[in-house]
Order: sequence, then structure tokens, then C-alpha cells
Amino acid sequence: MTNFTPIKVAIADDHKIFRDGIRMALSGKEMLKIIWEAEDGKDLMHKIKLKAPDVLLMDIRMPEIDGINAISLIRKEFEDVKIIVVTMYDDQEMITKMMEMGANAYLTKTTDPEEIYNAIVTCKNDDFYFNDLVNSALLGKLKQRNGDRTTITPVVNFNEKELKILKLLAEDKTTEEISKVIFLSPRTIETIRQNMKLKVGAKTIAGLVMYGIKNKMLV
Repeated sequence: MTNFTPIKVAIADDHKIFRDGIRMALSGKEMLKIIWEAEDGKDLMHKIKLKAPDVLLMDIRMPEIDGINAISLIRKEFEDVKIIVVTMYDDQEMITKMMEMGANAYLTKTTDPEEIYNAIVTCKNDDFYFNDLVNSALLGKLKQRNGDRTTITPVVNFNEKELKILKLLAEDKTTEEISKVIFLSPRTIETIRQNMKLKVGAKTIAGLVMYGIKNKMLV
């Protein structure tokens, strides 16, 4: 049997029924281990200082300390904790605000449990999880900032194959899935991806995707 260390997950939400639902939905995933739950922001900050998780599922509206203030406090002390916002609010302004403040993913409470699981694993391995909700909000923000008047000229020009890989990364495809679409080995895909990151000065896949969004390569 292959030994592995489960991803430590924490849940912060003031609705017990939601916490119970998430815990039950993820209970069958061997890759995950829920280490604690918090019923409000104050409880969250207390428990995270005692035992920091790998990934935190957090609501925005919570008593004592809300999610907006909590994420600011967490980012000052726990840079490595991946934060996935899970909330009822799906307006673009809130999405971009939370992502800019340091969230690694943004999901609504209607999200399928399997996608929540995928977001947890992706954030742990690749830092960020981009879904249609986040991509749409970030694109909307960029259009607003630029007045949607001119096209941003990319500093770096990717070739056709690199652009295809970039778009597949933005769709949250794994290296193995990309290799099947591009018909290249996973190692080759990883090499191309690393070269793309070096070209634009990105440290992570998320940074590479953000570069693509900013320069309208993914529109």
C-alpha cells in the first residue's frame, strides 16, 4: 500500500447544518481529514492558532469576526493555509475582493460536493482553483479597470501549443488530462508549463493563469 499524508481540512461556518453536510459529503474521501470545525470567526481564529489546517473552508458572513476580516488576519500569520470561500454570495465584486485579499478559491454553497473535493485537492497541490465563477469575476474586474476600450498587448507571445495548454490549465485540467489532449507526455507538458512560467515571471500555475486573463489570452 502507498503511504500518504491526508490533507488536513477545517470548516468555519456559523450554520451547523452546513458544517454537518460538508463533513458527511467529504467523509468518504481518504485523501482528506477534517481536523476541526469553527462556529464563528472568533472560534476560527482561536483554533487555527492551535492547529493550522492545510485547507480552510470558510464562509464570509460569520458572527464575532466575519470572513473578510478573518482572511486578512489569517494571511498575516498563516501564509501556507489555503483558503476556500464557500458562501451564498456570488456577486462579482465580492468574488474579486476575496481573491485579491488572499483566497485560493471561491465556491457557492450550491456547489456539488465532488467539486468542493476537487477544489481542496487542487488548492493544496497547485495553490489556486479557478472555476467559471472566479474567471468571470476576474475578467469583469479587468474590463472595468481598463474601460474595455483597448486590448492589452501581451508582453510575452505564446505559441499555439502554449496557448492551448494555458487554456486547459485555466479549465483546471491536470497534467495527465492535458497530455491526452495535446498528445504529449506528462513530462513534456510539465517542461512546457515551467518554461511558460519563466517567460512571464510567474511562480505558480495561478500566476500563469492570471497573466493569461490579464492579457486577454483566455477570452
